[in-house]
Amino acid sequence: MTDYADLLPIAHQAVDLAQGIMRSMQPGTLTAKGDRDMASEVDFAIEEQVRALLAKITPGIGFLGEENGTSGGTGGLMWALDPVDGTVNFVHGSPLCAVSLGLITENRSVLGVIDLPFLSMRYSAAEGDGAQANGTAICVSRTDRIGDAVVALGDYAVGAGAKEKNRIRFALTQRLGTDVQRIRMHGSAAIDLAWLAAGHVDAVVMLANKPWDTAAGVVIAREAGAVVVDHDRSPHTLESEATIAANAELIPSILALVDED
Repeated sequence: MTDYADLLPIAHQAVDLAQGIMRSMQPGTLTAKGDRDMASEVDFAIEEQVRALLAKITPGIGFLGEENGTSGGTGGLMWALDPVDGTVNFVHGSPLCAVSLGLITENRSVLGVIDLPFLSMRYSAAEGDGAQANGTAICVSRTDRIGDAVVALGDYAVGAGAKEKNRIRFALTQRLGTDVQRIRMHGSAAIDLAWLAAGHVDAVVMLANKPWDTAAGVVIAREAGAVVVDHDRSPHTLESEATIAANAELIPSILALVDED
């Protein structure tokens, strides 16, 4: 098996750069990306500078950024960056925002670094090497009863088709609210998955899957002991329609609630 951990120092270097920009720069002018969706000047600045850094250090690895798409690479590996995961939170001064940098090969996540600049937390993992928070090993919770579970729920849909997508999401929220201990909506897929890995939440349910959102968090969660699947129970890949995760004991109960629609 390839030792992807060899690339972790480079990923940390890139995230160091991104973290510094996020902490020192104001959101600036907002660019509309669609209905209730936006990017800040910080999103673009981080993506531009991290793309340039990684192209210089790892020229054989491609790059996918949320704001400006793909570039470079010929070897089957690709970096996937969400420069500010939780832009709405960031623009509103909430600390619940993150830099998320993952590495993808053969449609699966194999390395990830997530940094929460305003909470001084960094989560990282490489396939086969375990998961860490600020350098200390982490693992998912042992919660096995749905009534004891704190579940992080992905954002409601915006843009085209939002009304129908949210009909499904509202119904799921109602079912979860009836059965789980608490629902949390952090507004950042990276935070949801990192906090699952660290045991701060017991499950994650996102009825969506964008590679820049999930590439880093999925491998961190898996390396911390989570089962991460699509809604049809197949192992999660970058082509999955949903991102559903919990420990092995809890995941059947979570999937049963998702399936009720």
